[in-house]
Amino acid sequence: MAASLALPRATTAIPWVTTVARLVLGGVLVAAGALKIGNPADSVVAVKAYQLLPEPVAVAVGYALPILEIVVGVLLIVGLLTRVAAVIAGLLMFAFVFGIAWAWANGLRIDCGCFGGGGQLGVGQEPTYLLDILRDFGLVLLGVWTVRFPPGRFALDGALGIGGDTGDDDEGDDR
Repeated sequence: MAASLALPRATTAIPWVTTVARLVLGGVLVAAGALKIGNPADSVVAVKAYQLLPEPVAVAVGYALPILEIVVGVLLIVGLLTRVAAVIAGLLMFAFVFGIAWAWANGLRIDCGCFGGGGQLGVGQEPTYLLDILRDFGLVLLGVWTVRFPPGRFALDGALGIGGDTGDDDEGDDR
């Protein structure tokens, strides 16, 4: 009997966990994009510092990235197109993990540029690659959770009846 009582509690918690995951991931993206959008040249410098992309592509990515981060972040925060936004956010975070790991493996001494700035580190500055990778991988996991269990509470998708189960009704309940 105790097991049957625990299951509904766990399933009713899922939309709340999704809401927290969605808001954290969206908030991080909006903050990162907002800190970069005011000075897009710094974003371009940060992308170029990774030495992963050809110059014209790095420039385009540097200019587009803050806009993409803000748009995807806002979609997650309001819970609109939640699954699509979470896929894009998760892929972005995975790309950031890859880029930081690449820089570390290739001996580059750069600031990740995750929240503005970026580029080569100055004398006496040390990269924080491990912390950056752990943070971004945690955000990948939030994206995966949100893709799996969208849209959570207080989401426009739920209010509009799109984008997944809101967790409001019990499975098998035909009310």
